[in-house]
Amino acid sequence: MNLKAVLFDLYGTLAYVRDPIGSEEISAFLLAHGYGVYPQSLDAASHYVGMIDYPKHGYDSWKTYLKQVLFRLDIEVNVKTLEELTMIYQQRRTLTLFSDAVPAVRKAKELSLRTAIVTTIARFCFYPAIKPFQQYFDVITTGYEVGCEKSNPKMHKQTLERLEVKPSQAVMIGDELLVDIRIPKKLGMYTIFLDRGNKTSGKPSEADVKATTLTEALNIVENWIEEISPIG
Repeated sequence: MNLKAVLFDLYGTLAYVRDPIGSEEISAFLLAHGYGVYPQSLDAASHYVGMIDYPKHGYDSWKTYLKQVLFRLDIEVNVKTLEELTMIYQQRRTLTLFSDAVPAVRKAKELSLRTAIVTTIARFCFYPAIKPFQQYFDVITTGYEVGCEKSNPKMHKQTLERLEVKPSQAVMIGDELLVDIRIPKKLGMYTIFLDRGNKTSGKPSEADVKATTLTEALNIVENWIEEISPIG
């Protein structure tokens, strides 16, 4: 198999949030400060900013990102409240690498593969987490670089172009069926569904294989490279 590149999903694949804060907690914080923000509308505004506004404008910090969320809610908070809210997000939305992330990406480079991260998540949210092994990635694609969210095939296509590989020379590893498996598969890529905790029974039909760790996923990639014929 003529594999030349591995594309990694970020959230749920390479990294996770250790102590996530939910919309109910944020709503309670804002209500206590006199601002009528409620969980469902907060979720909707946050999702809109993440999927629509960030790819267009590329916010560079939690403060500017949260100001846009509040703008979508038609809420203007005072400086002190915004600072406190920003601190909460910095502390509770910080990404942490899975223990198998760095070894897996290193192995990909040892196999002489080009590597990429493909994510809609804003770069400032994850840059501190990946900084220790950023040098192992040839390409990092977020929604802002491409101007769209990840369910748009344009994100995978441009990543492949930047890696200078054909779809048939690349494998996508991720935990979300639509954006990490179905879309890459339609483009002609190989796909590995990462199911941490083995929560699903069997392999999703759209995926070439399922793995429960990144270590297992990279072992599969290594075996594919050593095979003479493609997947049957």
